[in-house]
Amino acid sequence: DDQGYGEIGAHGNPILRTPNLERLHAESVRFTDFHVSPTCAPTRAALITGRHEFRSGVTHTIAERERLDLKACTLPEALKSAGYATGLFGKWHLGDGPAYHPSRRGFQKTVIHGGGGIGQTYPGSCGDAPGNTYHDPWVLADGRWVKSAGYCTDVFFDAALEWLDERRGKRRPFFALITPNAPHDPFVSPGPEWEAPYQGRGLSTNAVAYYAMIANIDANVGRLLDRLDEWHLATRTLVIFLTDNGHSVPGLYNAGMRGAKGGPYQGGTRVPSFWRWPGQFTPGDRPQLAAHLDVFPTLA
Repeated sequence: DDQGYGEIGAHGNPILRTPNLERLHAESVRFTDFHVSPTCAPTRAALITGRHEFRSGVTHTIAERERLDLKACTLPEALKSAGYATGLFGKWHLGDGPAYHPSRRGFQKTVIHGGGGIGQTYPGSCGDAPGNTYHDPWVLADGRWVKSAGYCTDVFFDAALEWLDERRGKRRPFFALITPNAPHDPFVSPGPEWEAPYQGRGLSTNAVAYYAMIANIDANVGRLLDRLDEWHLATRTLVIFLTDNGHSVPGLYNAGMRGAKGGPYQGGTRVPSFWRWPGQFTPGDRPQLAAHLDVFPTLA
């Protein structure tokens, strides 16, 4: 959520440390000209429907313009109809009213926050738990608000890994959509130990926290890859890494691109797109133009 193309060491970032994303990069097909919409709810709508977001009623991130048309067919619905178990862990941002809840849109397991971010509430139905925080957040787990323990990204990956652990060994494939709210603002880092590598590097306070949040995502991606190895699922699992728009902290490395989140230039729309399936996909760069709209029809 707001991690841009340049926020990965393998893309030339001179400061940020992302060893696990670099491992994933090395083991993946990398679409080097992959584009999304310039803000979050529109990208998520296009990703989950395979259609331009306007065709599904999503034209903004607030004011109930983030609600996904109830007639839209979603990727988890399609996969569930093919026998997949489906789970969502993190950010939804396609409607908070009961009819729009992800449990009504194809997800059987849901551990999410509300609104467009933890603690965010707007006029209308778009909103999270009042006063929610990045540390020990309240999460909506299968329709019930529960108090979690830990940093938000860790909480969502913990929930996803627990669900995946329950799935393994069952004769049923799974689809897990893990969508951290980090590193979206407000820039609340996981802790001082995550900030330490970026202190004294000429970065603003927000930039230090932003990089620390991404480093924590990187560590959680590493946990996921390690578990798939331990469970002997790596060669049976397609891992896709995407982000939802360009970065949002001015002045940081941006891989030479113009613009940032919210704008139509490549700095706002070009994002990482790594597809790892050991034994099936040959790692390497793919220069062909591709986009979020391609994911649903490809998987279907």
